[in-house]
Amino acid sequence: MATHDNTAMAAPGYGKQSAPDQRPRAAADFTHLPAREAYLASLIDHLPDGAAMDAKTLAVLQPHYGQMACRTALNKLSAAGHLRRVRERVGDKQCRWVFRTHFSRTPRSDAWWARFLATGEASTPAAPDPPRERTLNRTSPASAAYAALAGLGLADPRLALSAADCAALEPLAAEWLARGTSPALFTAALTAGLPPDGVHSPAAFTRRRLLDKMPPERPLPQPQPTRVIECTDCRTPCRPPALLGGLCRACRGTPAAPPPRRHLSPTAVRAHAARARQAMATSP
Repeated sequence: MATHDNTAMAAPGYGKQSAPDQRPRAAADFTHLPAREAYLASLIDHLPDGAAMDAKTLAVLQPHYGQMACRTALNKLSAAGHLRRVRERVGDKQCRWVFRTHFSRTPRSDAWWARFLATGEASTPAAPDPPRERTLNRTSPASAAYAALAGLGLADPRLALSAADCAALEPLAAEWLARGTSPALFTAALTAGLPPDGVHSPAAFTRRRLLDKMPPERPLPQPQPTRVIECTDCRTPCRPPALLGGLCRACRGTPAAPPPRRHLSPTAVRAHAARARQAMATSP
C-alpha cells in the first residue's frame, strides 16, 4: 500500500465522508472484491475525511492503476455497496452546494444507503408514534391569549369575561394566536357586529365566535432538498429508486425495453403479399 503523506485534500466541505457504524478495520475487509477494487478500496479507507478521492487523484496516489482503471473501480465499489456520491446544500442565507463521496468499508444495501442519505441515520429508525387526535390545547402563547381574552371587556363591555372564563377559553384563543392572528385583529374579530340588545352570556357567546371564526392554519413551509444523490459514474442527479448500486440505468448498461411488435390483421397480410407478388411479376 502506498503512503499518503501527500494526500490531496478537497476544498473544505467536499471530498470523502466516512459512513457511520462501520466494522473495525480487519485484514478481510475487502477480500470479497477483485484485486484491483480491493486495493483501491483499502487505499480510500485509509484516507482521512475530506480527502479528494476522484479517479484522477486516486491515479496519482498509487503507481498501479491509471485514471480509467480507477474510474471503473469506483463504479464497481459503488455497485458493491461501498460508496455513494451526493450533492449537499449547506448554509442558510447563502446557499452553496458541495460534492461529497460517502464511503463505507462495510458494504451496504441500496435500501441502507437511501435511508442514510435521506435521514442521516445509520440504523432503522424507530416506528413513529401512532397518530393522535389533534386537540386545541396549544398554550405556547398562553399569557398573550389570556390577555387578549381579558381585553375584550375593555374593548366592549358586552364581552366582559371573568378570570374563570378567560382560563376556560384560553386554549381556543391560543390557537388563534398560534395561527398568526395578532391581538388587535383578535379583538376586532371577536367584538365586531355584537347584538345591539346585549349579550346574555359573554362566555358562551365568545366560545361560539372563537369556534366559528377560527382562522385557517398557516401552511408549513416546504423544506428545500438538502441532499441529491448522483450516479457514481456520470454524476447525473437521480432519485434513489433509479439507482442500483449507485449507478443509473444508462451507466449500468441496462437496455431499453424493445418497442412493441406491430400486429397486422389477416387482410393486411394478404394485401401485402399481393403487392409483393405483383412487384415480382412486373420486375424485368
